[in-house]
Order: sequence, then C-alpha cells, then structure tokens
Amino acid sequence: MSDVIVTDSGFGTDDWTGGYCELGALPANDAGFAVDLGPDADPAALVGLFERISLIRVDFPGFADGRGFSIARRLRLLGYRGRLRARGHVIADQYAMARRSGFDEVQIDSALAARQPVEQWQARAAWQNSDYQARLRG
Repeated sequence: MSDVIVTDSGFGTDDWTGGYCELGALPANDAGFAVDLGPDADPAALVGLFERISLIRVDFPGFADGRGFSIARRLRLLGYRGRLRARGHVIADQYAMARRSGFDEVQIDSALAARQPVEQWQARAAWQNSDYQARLRG
C-alpha cells in the first residue's frame, strides 16, 4: 500500500511525481527538484539553493528521534519558504510540533494511518492554539 500524506485538512495522497536527490548528489543546474535529508544532515548545506528546491523531505528514523524538528526549524530560519515534509516515524501526538517547527505535511505509511486514523491527526490540526509562546505573548 502507498504512503499517506497528512496535512491540516486530513489524509491525502502524495502529489509529488518527481524523484528525490540525496544531499551529496544535488543536480548542478536543475530547478524544481526535491531533496531527502537524513536526521543528521546540516540544513546550511542547502543555503543558496532554496529557490531551486521544490520540496525538502526530512527523515524521522524513530518517533523518539526529534532531530528532524530541529532541521525543519533551521531550514525556515535560514530562509527556506518551499514545501517541507516530515517522513517516517512521526505519530499523531507529534503533529502539532511538526507544524510549529515548520513542516507543511507529514508522510506516514498506511499501517500507521490505519492504527492512528485521520481523526487523531485532525485533533492536533489546530496547532496554532497549542503554541505556548504565542499564548504568553498574547
């Protein structure tokens, strides 16, 4: 079965039809490509290429491994404005954190989607309301 893409509006299918490049094998002059980043990647390696990248996908090897959240935050702080996707072992309880750190969507396998149905993910879709820093400022 295929993977499921989770957004604030629920479950969907993957609409990205291109492939993915590894950080060490980025195309020299192409635009509109996607990059796979591992949990130990340095997002600064992509500075200067952001305008050419359509999608960055960050791997989560385990749900207890939060390095991907830091990578997403750094990418946004470095100026990346494109599509940012978390992939792998992200669970519904982590969806609000994924969105707050800068991810636009989460890619999960169909087995996880069956164990954690869309209602569990959508319960965390109002992630802006869970931002304690905004509540303190407000």
